[in-house]
Formats: sequence, structure tokens, C-alpha cells
Amino acid sequence: MIRNSTKWNWLVHLFLIVIGLLMFYPVLWWIGASLKSNAEMSLPSLFPKEFMWSNYSKGWVALPRYTFTYFYMNSLKLNIATTVFTVISCSLAAYGFGRLDFKFKKVWFSLLLLTLMLPSQVTLIPQYSMFHSFKWVNTYLPFIVPSALGGATLGGAFFIFLLVQFIKSIPREMDESARIDGCSSFGIYWRIIVPLTKPSLVTVMIFSFLWHWEDYFGPMIYLNSVDKFTIPLAIRMFVDAHSATAWGQLLAMSLLSIVPQIIIFFSAQRQFVEGIATTGLKG
Repeated sequence: MIRNSTKWNWLVHLFLIVIGLLMFYPVLWWIGASLKSNAEMSLPSLFPKEFMWSNYSKGWVALPRYTFTYFYMNSLKLNIATTVFTVISCSLAAYGFGRLDFKFKKVWFSLLLLTLMLPSQVTLIPQYSMFHSFKWVNTYLPFIVPSALGGATLGGAFFIFLLVQFIKSIPREMDESARIDGCSSFGIYWRIIVPLTKPSLVTVMIFSFLWHWEDYFGPMIYLNSVDKFTIPLAIRMFVDAHSATAWGQLLAMSLLSIVPQIIIFFSAQRQFVEGIATTGLKG
């Protein structure tokens, strides 16, 4: 029995290693292609004969008038603002649904869940018309303001639902004890709910940052000036229908564009896993 169990463990680990290598292959090709010249791009080899490290330096300053430092700063400023507002607004809304009693609470929560099944394309034209009438087009307001109102742009309803499930798992006796000590509703939220929901808040933060960072469609619709472009739009500028595309530089910049996502995920990996696990167990 012990030998069979050991053999089975070896087979499982071997299978997982093979699957892992297969999943990592596209990333490995991506790295190799970012070091190739256009002439070698169509060759079947994984890595080039001569590594074109200049693709990274040339790609960083390839776009006229702007370097990628400028687009990085645009993306960072926009994503930090939207992430902070999303975490604050979604946690407040979740606290209301999870702890407070008000009229038509179940109806409003059902309407919130219905928005999860509503395709974003359905609301695109009404949203654009509304933001255009507000003169918000070609600004960051169409992203920041909805984030401050429940994260309505990307995943707001999902974040609220996730936090509600976690908040409901916290014993109400803690709220009652705090009220006896003279704590207000906001005090309970700030002193009890926020500290105890930290893993779920980190999960919301990671998802919000990742989704906003890689969002191409939203900035393409609302941003017109190059000086306001985010990284996805800047990478798109490498593709020119009237001239040869520098694929090595394009892939090099797209590879550098995921560095903040990797840093964010691995720096908060423990809280992220804890938030997902505890929400699944207690929800």
C-alpha cells in the first residue's frame, strides 16, 4: 500500500510538472520573441540566434514625443485612484447590505446581483452619452467617479457580493458589544468590519488593480489624447497599417507592462489566497 501510494504521488507530481511546463511555454515564447528581430519572428526557434536586447531600450522610446515612463505614470495614477475608491465604496456598500436594516434591502440586493448578468455592451452607449453630456470624455472621470460609487465600471457588483458573504460570517455579537460601548454604525465598520475583512479587501484590491491595469476597451472609448493614454493604448500604437511593425519592441513593452501586476500579486499573495479561501468556507 505504501509503495502504491508513493508511486501514485510521483505520477501526480509528474503530471502536474508536465502541465505546468505546457502552460509556461507561451510565456517562454513571449520572452524569446521579445528578443528577436522582425526577420526571425516567423522562425520556429524558441530563442533567437542573436539576442536583441535593444528591443527593450528602443521600444521604451519608440513612440514620438513620449516615452513609456509617461504611459506608466498615467496607468499608475489612474489605477491607484480607481483601486482605492473601489475598495472604499464596495466595502461601505457591502457593510450596508451585510449589517444594516433598511427598506427594500432584499430588492436592492437582488437588483445588484442582476447587474452581474448584464453584459457591459448593453450599458456602453447610455454610459457614453451620459459622460459626454457631463463633458467627461477625454478625462479620467469616467473611470474614477464610478469607482467611488460602488466600483460600477469593472466588477463592482462582484466585489460587493464577495464582501457581503464575508461580512455575514462575522458574529453580530461583536456589533452589539461595540454599540453597548457607544460605538456608532460607522465606528463598527471602521473598527471591527474593516480589520476582520482585510483578506477579502486585499482580494478586491488585487482584482480591481489587475482588471483596470489591463483594460483596453474603456480607455479606447473615453480617451482621445495621447498624453492621457494608458499602457494598453500605448502598446496598440506600435501596430501601424502603413509601416512595418517592430514586433520585437512591441512584445518587449507588453512584457514590461505586466511587471506591476506580478509585483502586486506576489506581494499580497498570502492575503489573496486567505481571502478567497475564507470567503468560500464562511460564505
